Amino acid sequence: MKQGKVYLVGAGPGDEGLITVKGLAAIQKADVILYDRLINPKLLESAPSHCELIYCGKFPKQHLLKQEIINEILIDKAMQGYNVIRLKGGDPGVFGRVGEEAEALVEQEIPYEIVPGISSGVAVPLYAGIPVTHREYGISFALVSAHDKSNEGKPDIDWSGLVSSVDTVAFYMGVSNISYIADNLILHGKPKETPVILIQWGTYGRQKTLQATIGDIAEKVKETGIQNPAITLVGGIVSLRDKLKWFENKPLYGRQILLARTGTARSTLAAQLKEQGADVIEFPKWTKKDVPSNDKVLNQLFTYKRILFTSPECTNEFIDLLINRNMDIRNVRADLYCLSKKSLKVLKERGLTGRLAAEMNLCGPLLIVGNRSLNVKKIPYIESDGNHDILQTSETILDKSFIPVVGHMLRETTLDTIIFPSSSSVDAFMKSVGYYGIEPDNLIKKLTIVCMGKSSGQKINAYGYTPDSVLSEPNAFELAKALTQEKVLESLK
Repeated sequence: MKQGKVYLVGAGPGDEGLITVKGLAAIQKADVILYDRLINPKLLESAPSHCELIYCGKFPKQHLLKQEIINEILIDKAMQGYNVIRLKGGDPGVFGRVGEEAEALVEQEIPYEIVPGISSGVAVPLYAGIPVTHREYGISFALVSAHDKSNEGKPDIDWSGLVSSVDTVAFYMGVSNISYIADNLILHGKPKETPVILIQWGTYGRQKTLQATIGDIAEKVKETGIQNPAITLVGGIVSLRDKLKWFENKPLYGRQILLARTGTARSTLAAQLKEQGADVIEFPKWTKKDVPSNDKVLNQLFTYKRILFTSPECTNEFIDLLINRNMDIRNVRADLYCLSKKSLKVLKERGLTGRLAAEMNLCGPLLIVGNRSLNVKKIPYIESDGNHDILQTSETILDKSFIPVVGHMLRETTLDTIIFPSSSSVDAFMKSVGYYGIEPDNLIKKLTIVCMGKSSGQKINAYGYTPDSVLSEPNAFELAKALTQEKVLESLK
């Protein structure tokens, strides 16, 4: 049997855009991924559909998988011939136990590679507006673990050396020991007025900061309740933050959004919201399942006068299907129609033109193309005379392997908004939310409901909920404007 290989990969500090090109390439060819709590779960969407996902996350005072078991899984999966990824937050060589895992692989003669990542101790302060070195504030910098196995978890540190020789110190996971850290820094010569900042969930839209001095930071942590994961940065360089902070100035910074999802493709809308500072969870997570080709429909394809595409995904799949069967799309004489502007965009990108379904004429045989089981009665603009056929290009089903992944995401965030881009997204959400162990009522009633158009507003009304905002135009600009206004209103309460 062919022996597999293990890649020990740093996922970066949180923002999924901060993974390295090499790290992403490793994920894209993985058969098995063992991932930690602090990696961004969105990175797992880049893995192949067959990839096995194993959660190794550690919560405070709760270890899901012990290190020895993780080592055994890495070895076992590699010996079965798989490409195995150990995906770790930040850089695997900085408090990531990569040395222990590599040693275990060496002992079993398992081939491996270590792929460095961007360290949280450097990136997180930058997202708070603080470089870790500056010619006027500090030319030395140290990364320090704020907990260990000895002294009841209190870090065993050369405090005198640290205070006397290092200008700026980043403590990893130091919240529970913040009083111990501050007391020892002061005891060994750091002035009480030395600036300090705690940065929780750094580089995510839910990033929070707490500024103080080492003299009063412990009391402020008690008052605010800030928790790990957090980087604690100590040094005069923290004073640069007021001038240089940039991430928190984004218009949707702090918004935590659930975006109802109907297809397998990543949403451009989600990317646009994230670019403006929001955290976005696309929900539910879908995957594709092949369906048998409808040869009868394909054999008479060129006889249809009208073709209606019900989703962007099926539009692409239809064109690919013709190409794979060596069928010349130029022979399709039908007028092409789409239920959404996104599907029209796909047609244009593939060199074809079409119109929205609202403009569809009622003459001639109609072919309806979809990537899920279709209830024709629920498709708008379809006449009831039955003069139509259906071609299903694939089956879109719930990706059950991602149910635990989405569960972790929901636990780690405090949602404030849910967005329904279409009426079908409302149905998809309502029908699948139970698979995640969630009662729709318990979730939706806590959130601001934003509908991208009248149809989604009417649909959510039919389920008994009143939207807080229904956009006049279903585009990202109008959505951002509505969310920004909502944020202002919240700040005034």
